[in-house]
Amino acid sequence: MENIEITNARQNNLKNISIKIPKNKIVVFTGVSGSGKSSLVFETIGGEAQRQINETQNSFIRNRLQHYGIPDVDKIENLNVPIIINQKRLGGNARSTVGTATDIYATLRLLFSRMGKPFVGYSNVFSFNNPQGMCPVCEGLGWVQTVNIDALIDRDLSLNEGAVRFPTFQPGGWRLTRYTLSGYFDNDRKLKDFSPEEWEKLMYAAEHKPKKPDKDWGKTVKYEGIIPRIEKAFLKKDSKENVSRKEALTNVIIKKNCPACQGQRLNEKILSCRIEGRNIADCAALSVDDLLKFVNSLTSKTYEVILKELSAKLENIVTIGLQYLTLDRNTDTLSGGESQRIKMVRNLGNSLVDLLYIFDEPSIGLHPKDLQNITTIIKQIRDKGNSVLIVEHDPDLIKMADWIVDMGPGSGKNGGEIVYQGPFSKLKKSKGKTGLYFAGSPVLKKKSRTPEGYLKIRNANLYNLKNLNVDIPKGVLTVVTGVAGSGKSTLINKVLPVFYPDITVIDQSLSAASARSSLLTYLNISDVVRRLFARSNHVSEKLFSRNSEGACKNCRGLGVEKIDLAFMDDIEQPCEECGGTGFDPRVLQYRYHDKTIADIMNMTVSEALLFFTEEAVLKHFEMLTKLGLDYLTLGQRLDSFSGGERQRLKLTKELKPGQQVIVLDEPSTGLHPSDTQKLLAFLDHLADQRHTLIVIEHNLDIIAHADRIIDIGPGAGKYGGEIMFEGTPEELLKDKKSFTAEFLRKHLQYKYKDH
Repeated sequence: MENIEITNARQNNLKNISIKIPKNKIVVFTGVSGSGKSSLVFETIGGEAQRQINETQNSFIRNRLQHYGIPDVDKIENLNVPIIINQKRLGGNARSTVGTATDIYATLRLLFSRMGKPFVGYSNVFSFNNPQGMCPVCEGLGWVQTVNIDALIDRDLSLNEGAVRFPTFQPGGWRLTRYTLSGYFDNDRKLKDFSPEEWEKLMYAAEHKPKKPDKDWGKTVKYEGIIPRIEKAFLKKDSKENVSRKEALTNVIIKKNCPACQGQRLNEKILSCRIEGRNIADCAALSVDDLLKFVNSLTSKTYEVILKELSAKLENIVTIGLQYLTLDRNTDTLSGGESQRIKMVRNLGNSLVDLLYIFDEPSIGLHPKDLQNITTIIKQIRDKGNSVLIVEHDPDLIKMADWIVDMGPGSGKNGGEIVYQGPFSKLKKSKGKTGLYFAGSPVLKKKSRTPEGYLKIRNANLYNLKNLNVDIPKGVLTVVTGVAGSGKSTLINKVLPVFYPDITVIDQSLSAASARSSLLTYLNISDVVRRLFARSNHVSEKLFSRNSEGACKNCRGLGVEKIDLAFMDDIEQPCEECGGTGFDPRVLQYRYHDKTIADIMNMTVSEALLFFTEEAVLKHFEMLTKLGLDYLTLGQRLDSFSGGERQRLKLTKELKPGQQVIVLDEPSTGLHPSDTQKLLAFLDHLADQRHTLIVIEHNLDIIAHADRIIDIGPGAGKYGGEIMFEGTPEELLKDKKSFTAEFLRKHLQYKYKDH
């Protein structure tokens, strides 16, 4: 049983693939986006392994586990127990921190319950989620919600003119009558002219009966200031109204540090317990490497086991390059790459063997230096006697593999086949796009564009930045590099817009995308397509919308039916009535050039480019092709796009006539090296039009192609925040201090040497 054997896999675009995947090896799956890598690795192998494990549990547990569909494959043999480590951000609620997600906080609690003085209770009371441990004011959150008075009140208006900017407090709103009929105020006087006493009464007065209210004042009605009233009605935990007013609340509610615990989450009694002068919240606020130093400085014969355990767990975090994180950092603030590495840490300490580890692009968000740590960990996992499958585009990780499976040759309908399988040494002789990339040579830009002036940043000191002065050239392509956590994003995404508010920052976040948003609606060309169908068939345009008359009655145009499994995650399955198209089956009788509207939705961008002749839609498809997004289908839901896809899609919308300053945050995310070349050609095109491009990147091909490089470091967190280098790629090669320089030299000289 040396191989996982797959017979006739047909999931999504896979074309009846049969393959033997060697066990106890690092196997990397490569290929362009949409070539079928994820369909084979995650949906077929990972999904089936997880499903079979779940089937071994009793029904009580099984009903609480995530449900996996049966993949479209004839047979899979010799599967191992899977551990799937994907890029999905850890997320979690406000009570989930790095410490709780890695279980390190549990060990720290144990240490304080044994070594801390004075003794305040056992380990569970050191949890901010425990009623005995949490701060009573913020209930263990570390922050409280409060009303932002400047956003709520317009002091240049009177009560009758709508000074209170909140639903039901506006003129005619029933809550406003509590103030206009109270007899306390001149309702036509501007609030800025109120006396301090009137302002206090309007905003903060406790509940009471007014002495001389208007004749329409209700007999049992009591007066109360605006702030306590909003807090009671909307901010209390059991408030029923906060859901209905969510949007209005977002505008007027701010979070601030809890005044009782100063953000430390725990009550006074628990915080009084200390080890060497530090309480548990002080320890959780230290960076991991500082906490490790502190733990290693402690000595105790009795509790040596706990100290060793804690030290080992913290060292694992340092090994994966996240030593700059603090245990009290909320997990929903971590990047996808950080989340994935945190998930890795969970598995580093275990002694289980013969498992099947599946990784989804572990290189994302990582500088080549950080990647060395990851490759060390992956090799450790293999050497313990496990099998490792990795879906990856990064050349360094591909080179590390014991075995490579290259999917392709293209994407979507043109993918789903195995182009090459074998060792790295023979990959460059294969015919696929991955082989072609490795057969070529990396190119260093020799002639840089001349800047047209500079964007100047002075004394930048946000987070870990150490009073930086930077001049970013205008009208050229600047790449900002540095290890993860060095301060690149802080400088470019947070500080630069303060100095220059007009710049266009294009990140990877999801623009308001509901389950009903598709590629066509995002590009604003769905109306054009509906009009073509309507004119061709002499019927209403509304018939060709899944949000209007054309919607399938059963699934209301979504194409899927959600099945509510009570206390489990909902599961989705294609709607039986419309077969997943989202359209009323009767609409599919109408055709345009022999295609139904559902056929159009299933078309890839490259197919649409050949099908349509209308200039209004073609320019969008041409732009997407230049950005390497020609494999996307027109009806694909926006919420299914990866971060890199979203960013390149946003770029198509954000480009305006005239010269712009455009910031891109790791646009190569999820790109095959051949598509990175397409992206570079597009960036060159923009720079040639004298747009100012600022790209935060780790990709060495993009770094080698820059007009100017700004390298930040040397390390992460408090070890970063300094300018290591400013200049051209050619000058960077001669730099002795920068980690980026070291890896760029390697990339250009040794990239294609066989290992």
